[in-house]
Amino acid sequence: MKAKSPSESRVEMTELVLPNHTNALGTIFGGQLMAWIDTAAAVCSFRHCRNQCVTASMDALHFISPVKMGEIVILQASVNYTGKTSMEIGVKVTTENPLTGEKKHTASAYLTFVAVNEKGHPVPVPPVLPHTEQEKRWNMEAKKRRAVRIGG
Repeated sequence: MKAKSPSESRVEMTELVLPNHTNALGTIFGGQLMAWIDTAAAVCSFRHCRNQCVTASMDALHFISPVKMGEIVILQASVNYTGKTSMEIGVKVTTENPLTGEKKHTASAYLTFVAVNEKGHPVPVPPVLPHTEQEKRWNMEAKKRRAVRIGG
């Protein structure tokens, strides 16, 4: 199976925070942001594998600052690490004030996806081949997170 660069499957998704996405304080429901994160990561996993993939876990989601109604949410997803049948997708969430253009890092998440066949059984995924220094750092950090996840 041919290795792929993270850039081949990278995803950037943009959403506008509307009133139905927010709570009584005018900030986004955490579950709404989680759904967008899962969607961006799913598209990234599909692009990497060109196969059906399912969410296995979200082992870390860090809310750094609130997301307000009317802001633009930018989600960037990238394959950080691949195992035999699974992959870690990192998602960075940035918000943009549409009036000023000011951007701020809002959240980060790490999700594990598993490639599956039509019967739902795991199938091999292409290895990820990081090229840039940042991709190599993300890959090393993902290996450390995986070791913690599996208890080693």
